[in-house]
Amino acid sequence: MYVDLPEAELRAYRGSGREPADFDEFWAGTLAEARSHDLAVTVERVATQLTTLDVYDVSFAGFGGQRVRAWLRVPAGTEGPLPTVVQFHGYGRGRGDEVENLLWASAGYAHLELDTRGQAWSGSRGATPDEVGSGPQVPGFLTRGIESAATYYFRRLITDAVRLTDAARELSLVDAGRIAIFGISQGGGLTLAVAGLVPDLAGAIARVPFLCDFPRATVITDAKPYKEIGEYLAWYRDRTERVLDTLSYFDGVNFARRAKAPVWITAALMDAVCPPSTVFAAYNNYAGPKQVTVWPYNGHEGGGVDDDLLTLGALREVLGR
Repeated sequence: MYVDLPEAELRAYRGSGREPADFDEFWAGTLAEARSHDLAVTVERVATQLTTLDVYDVSFAGFGGQRVRAWLRVPAGTEGPLPTVVQFHGYGRGRGDEVENLLWASAGYAHLELDTRGQAWSGSRGATPDEVGSGPQVPGFLTRGIESAATYYFRRLITDAVRLTDAARELSLVDAGRIAIFGISQGGGLTLAVAGLVPDLAGAIARVPFLCDFPRATVITDAKPYKEIGEYLAWYRDRTERVLDTLSYFDGVNFARRAKAPVWITAALMDAVCPPSTVFAAYNNYAGPKQVTVWPYNGHEGGGVDDDLLTLGALREVLGR
């Protein structure tokens, strides 16, 4: 069943959150610190049983100079630079194994896939730890380090995503002028964040994005992961304002206001995990060229294979392939 506002109201809804006065200063400082570390990108060919694709194990310096892993997949025999898809994953997923997630490289793109630090317990494996500790938290990642923006988990993860995009531009197999970013759910939220922080991207595709309009999301759904924040505040009742202040630095709505790359966003009207009003809050505030696709009868799975076809069409439009 529908879990949120009628579609006509969704198309006018602009969010319920706040924007910190020092939002840009916070992220400029965060990225400057990260970029003070040499990216130190390494690329190692991986032996697989695939005949149509070549796979490379990539590592680079992410947040705090900590090593982060990624996969790079390209059509077999590729020697020159290709238009590139940089992918960020959903909540609980890592980069998976080298023989997974073959669609984008099979379509002729270089495909660079971030390993989500410390996650990788649901749907795919990973190889990157989160090296930073935390105060009290609800199991999961939404309350890890939530005491302040400086310590919050997603500061590290968003920085990793930006640094992977930096690293892409150093790879000989990547056409640095034709990079599109892509993600589903948490990956969609990371896509909006990177679009707001990194200039000169060819395009962005954010499917049923997570991490948007936290003040509304945390009170209109009982579904995880947003429920983690509600469970935390049910115990730490005096911390609501502090928590909402922290989350405002990571809200996809605020990143969307700064994003200029053409974006394709999808929303599902029966999605209790990422309620459609939170998605439309980001979409309606997005500063660049934008398109939204609505799936009225779907939940968090969104459009499934139809979303894959939509993504391929968007990539063809912005990457010229």
